[in-house]
Amino acid sequence: MTTFSTITDVALAAGVSRQTVSNVMNSPGIVKADTRERVQAAIARLGYRPHASARRLRTRRSSTIGIRLDPMIDGISGSVLDRFLHALTEQADRQGLRVLLFTATSPEDEITQLQRLNDGADVDGFVLTSTFAGDPRTKWLIENRISFVTFGRPWGVDDMEDPQHLWVDVDGWAGLHAATRSRQDAGAQRIGYIGWPSPSGTGEDRRRGWRDAMIERGDVTEDELTRLEVVTVDGVAQGTAAMQELQRTAGRLDAVLCASDSLALGAMIANPGRLPVTGYDNTPVAAAIGLSSIDQSVHEVAAGVLELLTGEFGGKVHGAPESLEPKHRMITPRLVERDFAVIP
Repeated sequence: MTTFSTITDVALAAGVSRQTVSNVMNSPGIVKADTRERVQAAIARLGYRPHASARRLRTRRSSTIGIRLDPMIDGISGSVLDRFLHALTEQADRQGLRVLLFTATSPEDEITQLQRLNDGADVDGFVLTSTFAGDPRTKWLIENRISFVTFGRPWGVDDMEDPQHLWVDVDGWAGLHAATRSRQDAGAQRIGYIGWPSPSGTGEDRRRGWRDAMIERGDVTEDELTRLEVVTVDGVAQGTAAMQELQRTAGRLDAVLCASDSLALGAMIANPGRLPVTGYDNTPVAAAIGLSSIDQSVHEVAAGVLELLTGEFGGKVHGAPESLEPKHRMITPRLVERDFAVIP
């Protein structure tokens, strides 16, 4: 038995992924009991010290991780970032780390805050959210060799196999593909989609999941698919208007999928025919009103972020030890199906 075992050694011994080992250490409740017991047995057998992976970050300056507090979007879909912050803070605390929240009015302002906190030795690394193509924040952090991980993939900066920085994301394609398949298996053929306008890497990723599943099943033509889709900015009122447009232009509808719970709630309001509606984010509102939705598994996201930030990569691609381990984590979301409710 050695005290120098790594998380990879534990994963191999237990026959699971590194992500699963990280989940057992940080969010054991999301792991099946038999898998959790197998991982815990491997940890004990190998003498692995779960919190030793954070030593690199703790021994720098402050044992603190900085993250911007994003503004609320509309109180519904924006809650996913709140839940992520809670999960990140709880899991960081178990590793002896603190989370420092700061605000910024724009990406450029955020860079100013990043520089201020780094120069003042207030933090040892950062977590970024709401990534987008050409994100200047990641470019600045890379150029200044500062440790960071993003919740959200690079969206055009690089591809998944050759990342310029470490990231964790949720597979929106898989989520919408599974939701479409579920409705198709229940007998639906003409499934509408309410999504966001381009450019939106996240929105386009989700849209592709719906579109690919529809094309694979072959129940509608390409022309019909165009009529089954409406794009709009996010919001409840916008979802209501989009649903009304679908009802006017799409012909028969068997079900509707939406890029967010906000849009889905709006669609339910304009839904006297009781069509099945599915949202995305699995917000508390979705649970309260009986809305089926896709859960982003933010506890898994937080565990992946901390693993990349405090583990062997130390939040960096350049200058990190050579490793065959992936420099990103793609989390598969899960569909939560509920009994349909009507909004009066």
